[in-house]
Amino acid sequence: MLDKDARNDLMERGYSRRQLGRIAALVGGGAALAPFAPSAFAQSQAARGVKGAVQIGANECWTGPFPAAVAAGASILAQGNRYDPDDLRGKLIKTVATVEHVPEERVMPWPGSGDPLVRSVITFCSPSKGLVTADPTFESAWRAAAWLEAPLAKVPMAPGAGADVRKMLAANPNAGLYYICTPNNPTGTVTPLADIEWLLANKPADSVVLVDEAYLHFSEAPSAAPLAATRSDVIVMRTFSKLFGMAGVRLGLTFAHPDLHKRMMRYDGFQVTGTLPMPAVACGTAAYTMADAIRARRAEMIAVREATIAQLTRRGLQVHQNSQANMIMLDWKTRPAVEVQKALLAQNVQIGRNWPIWPTVSRVTIGSADDMMKFSAAVDKVLA
Repeated sequence: MLDKDARNDLMERGYSRRQLGRIAALVGGGAALAPFAPSAFAQSQAARGVKGAVQIGANECWTGPFPAAVAAGASILAQGNRYDPDDLRGKLIKTVATVEHVPEERVMPWPGSGDPLVRSVITFCSPSKGLVTADPTFESAWRAAAWLEAPLAKVPMAPGAGADVRKMLAANPNAGLYYICTPNNPTGTVTPLADIEWLLANKPADSVVLVDEAYLHFSEAPSAAPLAATRSDVIVMRTFSKLFGMAGVRLGLTFAHPDLHKRMMRYDGFQVTGTLPMPAVACGTAAYTMADAIRARRAEMIAVREATIAQLTRRGLQVHQNSQANMIMLDWKTRPAVEVQKALLAQNVQIGRNWPIWPTVSRVTIGSADDMMKFSAAVDKVLA
């Protein structure tokens, strides 16, 4: 059930009674926005690994969490009878706040980042206040906007470029939410922090900018976290699913003014963030301070990524430039990406999907050196 304040808020934002009923059904009982939160699974079979295949389709890390982080998480399993033994949630918040130089009251942990992404759309968009994103980008926000019947503007990206924030603002000068994924999924390209600051300075005062930094640790780009530490109109989102190797463990973060977090919770309270998987919390807390291990894992990925690009380029294939994440966009030229994806899977190599804007371009996750050698060999067979 939506409380009176939540219903009034939604009606003021232009929702019909039918739409109120749909939202109430979605969030009722602390449902964690279940139809949207596991967005990788809802979107594609790529997240469901094919046994025995080279799995480079879901932007997962090629290896698991850091060993010390695994040990920290394992040590909590024996206390699984407790919701939160020894205030592990509080320790995670304190650790993250210290590393990121963000006030503790602005750090919110989540069981992954799918829920806060969709929740942001539901909270800040409406039939009169739309969503603006780049295209291509992570589609979960698109599906949420469509479900809400909120206006959606997709601003095409140039290959090798980040989001064009000026065109995003022009596409809807009165949007409720501007979503920027940087490094972007699927392109791996970075939107300069100066561009995000420009958007914040020029957007409507009552709109919100959501900066999705799921892949930030794979790059050396500056974070927008300092903006979330001081402003009341920006949310910065993180996940442990990528470089930290915790995709199946489920842990994420948002940095935002407490009032923004409060608005995001008004439809179902704090049930989702209040009860987290404690092994994930312990694992994430341990991993977050491992600066040397983070740098080493990033350097390993970059070396494999560049070697893979060089191999594909020598073969005459076109790879979009400037990826700063664990993925590349590979153009098959005259062959539809869907067909190549199926052909590679027949060779026991599972690559990622394509986006409608670029029908001949596939997203390929960077796996281990061995994974990418097998991928290159499979490409040679498929294109022979």
